[in-house]
Amino acid sequence: MAKVERKGTLSEQRLRTFLREMLLIRRFEEKVEERFRAGELPGFLHVAIGQEGVAVGVCQAMDDGDVFASTHRAHGHTLARGTHPNAVMAELYGKLEGCSHGYGGSMHLYDVERGNLGANAVVGGGLPAITGAALAFKLRQEPRVAVAFFGDGATNIGTFHESLNLAQLWQVPAVFVLEDNHWAESTPELQHSPIRDLSKRAEAFGMRVMKADGQDVEEVHRVAQRALKHARDGKGPVFMHVQTERLVGHYIGDPQVYRDKEQLRELQETRDPVTLLREKLGVSDEEFDEADREVQELVDASVAFAKAGTDPKPEDALKNIYA
Repeated sequence: MAKVERKGTLSEQRLRTFLREMLLIRRFEEKVEERFRAGELPGFLHVAIGQEGVAVGVCQAMDDGDVFASTHRAHGHTLARGTHPNAVMAELYGKLEGCSHGYGGSMHLYDVERGNLGANAVVGGGLPAITGAALAFKLRQEPRVAVAFFGDGATNIGTFHESLNLAQLWQVPAVFVLEDNHWAESTPELQHSPIRDLSKRAEAFGMRVMKADGQDVEEVHRVAQRALKHARDGKGPVFMHVQTERLVGHYIGDPQVYRDKEQLRELQETRDPVTLLREKLGVSDEEFDEADREVQELVDASVAFAKAGTDPKPEDALKNIYA
């Protein structure tokens, strides 16, 4: 994946690269939803439509040696960090060619070569691993940063508080990225948290807080650069509070009876990060359609690759099990 400038305003070409990356994630997840509804994909799937700006903005700011842990909504982070769509789609189809060799599926995407320490179906499950990885970097005196992605619901989990407490106590090079979409599955934030500004939970540990609008990928990237530099320079961890929008249900097939339909339509029309960046750049219909065709061909090819992949053998089911 393309690197971006470390200083100053992003060039138009870099922002166009961001637009293509977000469009790739969008079309990939739309295809995943289509194939899931067709009965081709097993298990539950959770897409991050509306949150592409967070994934691209943060992941494009990371250095090659940095690592991250994701959530059950991991396709975007994985693609934005450089894993090929073929490897991600093959994993969703349970094939050996998948990035987790068919063992993990949608909620357990790994790609250690690209710093992906794994998506996690357990809410807040990646936070302790990231604190540990950051501690290792500090003890080894390596200029690397560990990044944790998590949602607002995870801020109520014990591992969230334990991880932030230790990270701040030990001053490890970690960045905790809160993708605050205001929904913990079907529970609105005001019903699961007594405070409206969740960054105050990090401030309680004395941690540095940085905020960004998750629907503005350029702003997310700029703030992520600052956060990563702060951690990499040995100044301690950063809590990055990103306000974003989940423009779909919690899982594919979620009827969203808990959500105001008119408000959702308004968000889809006014807060779509792909549309906002396209308008900001003044991308014409012709340009956009050309990029869209290229991305769609890549996504379609990933489905063909996955379907032609190798099914795991039943006797391999107990491999990599140590208990």
